[in-house]
Amino acid sequence: MQYRRLGRTGLKVSEISLGSWLTYGKSVEDNIAEKTIHKAYELGINFFDSANVYERGEGERVMAQALKEYPRESYVITTKAFWPMGEGPNDRGLSRKHVIEQVNGSLQRMNLDYVDIFYCHRYDPETPVEETLRAIDDLIRQGKILYAGVSEWSAAQIEEAVGIADKFLLDRIVVNQPQYNMLHRYIEQEVIPVSEKHGIGQVVFSPLAQGVLTGKYKGGNLPENSRAANGSINQFITGMLNEDVSSKVEQLEVVAKEIDVTLPELAIAWILRQPNVASALVGASKPEQIEANVKASGIQLQEDVVARIETILA
Repeated sequence: MQYRRLGRTGLKVSEISLGSWLTYGKSVEDNIAEKTIHKAYELGINFFDSANVYERGEGERVMAQALKEYPRESYVITTKAFWPMGEGPNDRGLSRKHVIEQVNGSLQRMNLDYVDIFYCHRYDPETPVEETLRAIDDLIRQGKILYAGVSEWSAAQIEEAVGIADKFLLDRIVVNQPQYNMLHRYIEQEVIPVSEKHGIGQVVFSPLAQGVLTGKYKGGNLPENSRAANGSINQFITGMLNEDVSSKVEQLEVVAKEIDVTLPELAIAWILRQPNVASALVGASKPEQIEANVKASGIQLQEDVVARIETILA
């Protein structure tokens, strides 16, 4: 496993990280989830991602329970807040009240003194950014979180947050968590350049496009027990199941075979070609999947391979 600095911080995270969205606390039994997390740790993954909204805290609980046997300083664990956690008017967003209450709730569920990274799970147009950053800064001063981040914020929103933090001498955000893969590349145009300017690293989710870049959905096939076959989550995937995407996947498989890697390894290595990306955040419902994904760490794609991939994706 290779490790990278998170933006300009001194924190080093594994190139492959493990998340709990759509898996732990819901569709995967707790004992299998724990085995998967243990396997990830054994393989050198030190970066584990969760959020309060993942099954209303169950994702956090399962992940922290699996990690508790390891030294706390040996892993990096995250949580987030923004999405509704109740029916009340203050049970959502990034107000000072909601952020502080949710961080305290997450720490209680995970039985931790602190989380390494707290993300603003989306941008909140109803709360001044200064209010949110001041709340996070206070939590950092209290030692409850170590670093601040955002998820799926635009380049302009990131610029706004950096400007406010600098104006009021608050802790800056150091990481952004966007979707990024061969089929979703919007961050390349503005988000990455702005992030590089301000020393903000990317921890990207959905590196395999919810499994589409594994090749298992070619031809509209929906394997039993796959995410696309799960009625509660397949809306994230079915929009990509078309002839154009299938054609690209088939061509990418040819490239992968020629350089003796799997398609998932190729897809993750392609993401890690970006120096601004600190880690590719994968989901795994069983140990074998995480074993396959970690093989992408350290793969260096030659320039001619990257050029062929660009031609296919275009």
